[in-house]
Amino acid sequence: MDLVAACRAFVSVSEHGSFTVGAAAARTAQSVVSRRVAALEQRLGERLLDRSSRAVTLTPFGRDMLPTARQLVLLADRFEYEAEAARRRPLRLAVPAVCPTGALARLIADAHEQGVLLDPFPAGPAERADLVSSRQVRAALLAVAPAEAAWTVPLGLAVADEPGGGAIYLDTLRPGRADRDRRPRRVWLQPEDDVPHVRDRLTRLRDAVGLRPAQLAVAPAVAAAAADVLSHGDALLCSAPQARELRLHWRPVGELGPGFARGFSLAVADETDVDAGRIRQTCAPAIARCLGATESAEGAV
Repeated sequence: MDLVAACRAFVSVSEHGSFTVGAAAARTAQSVVSRRVAALEQRLGERLLDRSSRAVTLTPFGRDMLPTARQLVLLADRFEYEAEAARRRPLRLAVPAVCPTGALARLIADAHEQGVLLDPFPAGPAERADLVSSRQVRAALLAVAPAEAAWTVPLGLAVADEPGGGAIYLDTLRPGRADRDRRPRRVWLQPEDDVPHVRDRLTRLRDAVGLRPAQLAVAPAVAAAAADVLSHGDALLCSAPQARELRLHWRPVGELGPGFARGFSLAVADETDVDAGRIRQTCAPAIARCLGATESAEGAV
């Protein structure tokens, strides 16, 4: 016997004083409602309803049981509601703040086609790692060394004026005698690149080519750094797609070569999370677009 369905039938008939009206209110055939109430009475070993007159009335036992039956029905309804809400719970994915809005929109759309309601949450590298480890998000795109990455994003320098040639060498930013009375040109790192496998390589290169310590700095915001690129002749460390978005000229870092890159991998808070696992497999190309990753990395998941 379906105890919840039987209690629902009992409550509906009791509230309407009629098997016919109660069945209609419950959108169930009258014969089904009658069978369910009878099965419940048999299960409890006592009659719940008095059927001796045209109007159905509660027996003393029925009056005692009705509040509990109502509570059971309400709890069952709440349980079904919570289950539906859980099925539709957005999958919060921590993503780099450098992901363009349009690419994120395509990622959300691709995930929706797979039956996953995706909720991207932009955050910095350290925050993304904390969010997924504390299960505040269900998955995160973590910053990792390129050798450990599913997606890699080549990095270079973006400048205001067309530099010509095939690369920009950091030693060309070394201050000369004519620069004594003005601020030397800087290389700005974005918060996304303030991670050891990027920052430390540039720091070693800065020292090796003789730049001043202040010539390598982390920008508080990308817009502010891009403004200094335009007004002071600075350089911004970024990907080629981001440079195009900012309308700057991008070149690789000459001393570091094409292997100098951001790396990303997808971490899930719970490996049994089926939806998070599906994102890893089915949305890899859309994730690559968000990151500005190279085409060869899209299938590396």
